[in-house]
Amino acid sequence: MKRDPGQSAPLSHNPGQPDPPPAACDARVALVREAAGPALDELQRLAEEAFPGQPFSMHEEVARPWTRLWVLYAEADRPASFLIGWHVADELHILNIATAPAARRRGFASALLTEAFAYARAHALRIMLLEVRRSNEPAIALYKTFGFSVFGVRRAYYSDNDEDAIEMAVALDPVTGRVLPGTDEPM
Repeated sequence: MKRDPGQSAPLSHNPGQPDPPPAACDARVALVREAAGPALDELQRLAEEAFPGQPFSMHEEVARPWTRLWVLYAEADRPASFLIGWHVADELHILNIATAPAARRRGFASALLTEAFAYARAHALRIMLLEVRRSNEPAIALYKTFGFSVFGVRRAYYSDNDEDAIEMAVALDPVTGRVLPGTDEPM
């Protein structure tokens, strides 16, 4: 995997964002520009382990020029979690945040979101979007701590069980990168 110089660094707190739990502080996040071969296969396995039975091709996603991929390495340069999204115009659409089941509840998703927010500030993005399963209450709560608000529901969005997707977004001031207040729509 090829990492951007200066993009792999110890996790740090960004003002206005929650601190990652202490367990995440020894991890590091890298914005990956190119991934191929065994490294890409390992990320695909992580995705399949995190979301069994759901269609997702890491190989197809990283081939798109607008894809951004952050990988969290917790130990021995092995990925424990990743966030993948599309940077299009002044938006970042988060497609997936995946953490290996054995590595969950260690603040890795928070660390990845912190890095995505830093990227959004550096690129003057005005909005970040995502969809999340209605039943994934811990993820919804996490996203709300970062300022995401509910703006809609996609009925029967997930093909494996026809579960609804909750659409969430956070508006950012493109000059300062500050999170702008939002309000939840009914779910």
